[in-house]
Amino acid sequence: MFDWFTGLAAWELLALEPPGWGGVLLRGFAASIQIAIGGYLLGFLIGVCGATGKLYGGPILRDVLDVYTTLVRAVPELVLILLLYYAGTDLLNRFMAMIGAGPVDISGLAAGIFVIGVVQGAYQTEVLRGAFKAVPHGQIEAARAYGMSSFQVLRRVTLPGMLPHAVPGLANLWLIATKDTALLAVVGFSELTLVTRQAAGATKSYFLFFCAAGVLYLLLTLFSNVIIGWIERYARRGMPAVR
Repeated sequence: MFDWFTGLAAWELLALEPPGWGGVLLRGFAASIQIAIGGYLLGFLIGVCGATGKLYGGPILRDVLDVYTTLVRAVPELVLILLLYYAGTDLLNRFMAMIGAGPVDISGLAAGIFVIGVVQGAYQTEVLRGAFKAVPHGQIEAARAYGMSSFQVLRRVTLPGMLPHAVPGLANLWLIATKDTALLAVVGFSELTLVTRQAAGATKSYFLFFCAAGVLYLLLTLFSNVIIGWIERYARRGMPAVR
C-alpha cells in the first residue's frame, strides 16, 4: 500500500520513528490506558462509597447520591466531559482566587482521570449496590448468629457473595471506560483518537490510521477479556458452572 500524498508506504507511515507516526500512536494509546485505569479506579472508589451510602446512609445522604447517579446517567457523557473539564477547572480557579491563592494549572491527565472517574462512579455505584443486595440476607444473619464481627461478615460472607454478581457489570464498565477516553479528544487531550486524527490529517491516510487505532482498541479489549475471564472464574469458584 502506497500513499501518493506523502510518497511513503503504509509500513513507513506506521514506523515508530519519523517520518512514521507509529510512535505517536503508541504514546497516545498509552495515555488512553492511563486515563482509563485511573478513571476506573477513581470510579470504583466513588462506587464503593456511593453504594455503601445508598444502602446504609441516612435519608439526606441517600437523596444526594440519588441526584448524583440520576444526573450523571441522564446527561450524555460528552456533555458531562465538557462541563466537568471546563466548568470544573473554572470553579476551582475561582475558589483559589477567593482564598487568595493563584490559579491552578491542572494537567490534562489529572483532569481526564477525574472526568472519567466521576462518570464511572455513578454507574459503579448502582452495579455495586445491586451486587450487595443480591447477597441473601439469611447468610448475613447466620454469620452474625455464629458470633462473627462486622468485618468478618464483610470478608467471609458479603464480599464473596456479591463478587460474582458485580464482576460482569464492572467488566462492562471497564470496557466502556477504555472507549470513553476517546471523548477527551474534544478538549484537546492527546489520547489515541486525537493523535490518530492528527496523523491522518497530516498524511491524508485516514483509512490507514483509523484502522490502526481500531486494531489497538481491539487488542486492548481482547487482553481485557482474558483478565476479566480469569477474575470471573475466580469469583465463581465453588459455584455451579453457568451454561
